[in-house]
Amino acid sequence: MENESIYLAANKTLWNKCTPVHVTSAFYNVAGFVNGNNSLNSIELELLGDVQGKKILHLQCHFGQDTLSLARMGANTTGIDLSDAAIAEANTLAAQLQLQDKARFICCDLYSLPAHLQGTFDIVFTSYGTIGWLPDLDKWAGVVNHFLKPGGQFIMADFHPVMWMFDDSFTSIRYNYFNTTTIVEEVAGTYTDGGSDLKSVSYSWNHSLSEITGSLTGKGLQIQVFREYNYSPYNCFSNMVEKNSRFYIKGMEEKLPMVYAFKFFKPD
Repeated sequence: MENESIYLAANKTLWNKCTPVHVTSAFYNVAGFVNGNNSLNSIELELLGDVQGKKILHLQCHFGQDTLSLARMGANTTGIDLSDAAIAEANTLAAQLQLQDKARFICCDLYSLPAHLQGTFDIVFTSYGTIGWLPDLDKWAGVVNHFLKPGGQFIMADFHPVMWMFDDSFTSIRYNYFNTTTIVEEVAGTYTDGGSDLKSVSYSWNHSLSEITGSLTGKGLQIQVFREYNYSPYNCFSNMVEKNSRFYIKGMEEKLPMVYAFKFFKPD
């Protein structure tokens, strides 16, 4: 991609700035996690099923809570992320929880992962706010396919593409549903508590459901499960209200598709 080094450097800087804020935030509740909380939600847990003894690759893992949750559940996990600050925190958490034998972490951009990692996995997993940082989903799907063993499964949960069409206050449509352009923005703050003075430039891309699923089927993967949800498990957008531990955009409760999740299978 033209200017790939520019967007990689900018987004790495952004996530390196966000990581120390996130680690100390109530949103991520690291103290609760260390004391035994599972950071995964029911949406993805239902698709993952029993992971005991499974070899799992977690793409764009941030500072590793979900990767380590999977390790606690009995999986052998590998997490990768662009941010060296996030990977350093992930390794610190793994050591604190004495999970170094069950979880390892690699710092690299997703597209270059085949140069940094060998082998195949029973499950490749990614979730929530990941692929929007990637311009080319055909390359992404190629990486997924590369690391998925025959008979393996790719499992993903993420915010619905419709959510990324709105402005920050969810009062008007600002962005195209389709991947028509690079979205370059001056980012202020973060989706967690804290970090209100954080400022960075970000590069992101919107991806439609057809682009996402089509990139995977184009690599020969077969869809097994596809689900959509009218709530978010996280209070991470503006103007949200909570009902029974589920979060909605105020005034549009239960009307928007807020999350999707799916499971793909790699034929033998």
